[in-house]
Amino acid sequence: MTQEAIRSTVVPIIYLLSTVLFIFGIKRLSKVRTARQGNTLAAVGMLLAIIGALLELGSVDYRWIAGGMALGAIIGAVFAIRVQMTAMPEMVALFNGFGGIASALVAVEGGASGTVYETIGAYESITVMLSILVGGVTFTGSIVALMKLQGSLKNGQPILLPARHFLTFGLLFASAVFGVLAVSAMGPGSILWVSLLTGGALILGILLTIPIGGADMPVVVSLLNSYSGVAASMAGFVIGNPVLIIGGAMVGAAGLILTQIMCVAMNRSLLNVLIGGFGVADGAGGGGSDEYTTVTSCGPEEAAMILENAESVIIIPGYGLAVAQAQHAVRELADLLKARGTKVTYGIHPVAGRMPGHMNVLLAEADVPYEELLEMDVINPEFKNTDAVIILGANDVVNPAATKDPSSPIAGMPILNAHEARSVFVVKRSLSPGYAGIKNELFEYDNTMMIFGDAKKVLQDLIAEVKDL
Repeated sequence: MTQEAIRSTVVPIIYLLSTVLFIFGIKRLSKVRTARQGNTLAAVGMLLAIIGALLELGSVDYRWIAGGMALGAIIGAVFAIRVQMTAMPEMVALFNGFGGIASALVAVEGGASGTVYETIGAYESITVMLSILVGGVTFTGSIVALMKLQGSLKNGQPILLPARHFLTFGLLFASAVFGVLAVSAMGPGSILWVSLLTGGALILGILLTIPIGGADMPVVVSLLNSYSGVAASMAGFVIGNPVLIIGGAMVGAAGLILTQIMCVAMNRSLLNVLIGGFGVADGAGGGGSDEYTTVTSCGPEEAAMILENAESVIIIPGYGLAVAQAQHAVRELADLLKARGTKVTYGIHPVAGRMPGHMNVLLAEADVPYEELLEMDVINPEFKNTDAVIILGANDVVNPAATKDPSSPIAGMPILNAHEARSVFVVKRSLSPGYAGIKNELFEYDNTMMIFGDAKKVLQDLIAEVKDL
């Protein structure tokens, strides 16, 4: 079969199969039970896309391509094996950044060398500049998000520069001008404007991300995921690859939908997330242990005595559970309670943890049954009839101030109604505030008891006490 025949018949079929696998992969990623299958389908689709692209290239020196693929596979495998569950959000942010910079570099090469203008023309070359802009923003924005999640950049708090909105919009306008001038130059002479656009995009990514902190970080992760997809789609126009255009568009759309879901779950508009600088620095409340006056605490022994007679228990996981790596301990406690005839379920808030689905992934690692993981809308009506709730490191997502205090910074944010249960046990290291930086009124409720300590250690003590009952 000739090279022309391969390009006209075999390659389109491979691209079509790859696209279909992407669609079904994303569809199955929407459910915890089928997420692994979805990930596998998408991975096979990506492999087919790579094969199709190589067949389309024809006779080239594959040594560099094979070397790059081998190196990337090794780095990816090492990262995937070594990453801790608590660092998964940082890993997602890093991968978003890699996707963005890859797309931007492809566009920079085409725009600076002028080769792209020979195939797609001036109007279509706008996508080249958009790929540079979006890809650059995604890269530096993801790196800043990673540093915030690690706490290495002002402990994850918002950084509010003077006249930050003026700087951001001014740089965005300048970047647009650089892009127009690069398209107008149409050729090697555009290298100066392409360079300026690239620098502006990288700085813009920093300016857009540093004001965001606190409770908005899950939204940032999903939004950057959308950006990486858009950048990839634009890069598809640069190299004329239809599967990259389609795949990037699907990732961009899926990320944007997820971003909107996160915004609704936090009662935040996307515009406020992008330019509002909401977080601890902008919040109305300071929060802190000195604000609490009527907190009741207990030990694992007292908690076990109440759990002994509980007919129903709801467990609410939070970031503290991830930090303590206590997912296996909570599964063991749940199994003990179920063996005694107690109904055990898990209340999952959409933004619990530091990225969308963080708690689902964490509990899946411990083989917690999927049917026990209930979303907020499903679990909330059950709290009124629940004997005991165990909150493991969650904070803002169970704060009654969101529904009872109109002046609260998180007013209107949907929460898990843990306060409606007969008994509430909050497992935390201290009375420190959550991402929103405000006092949690639940800690002072009459039916709430604090169990101070590391989540894994407390759960292990609870397990020992339950076994002795």
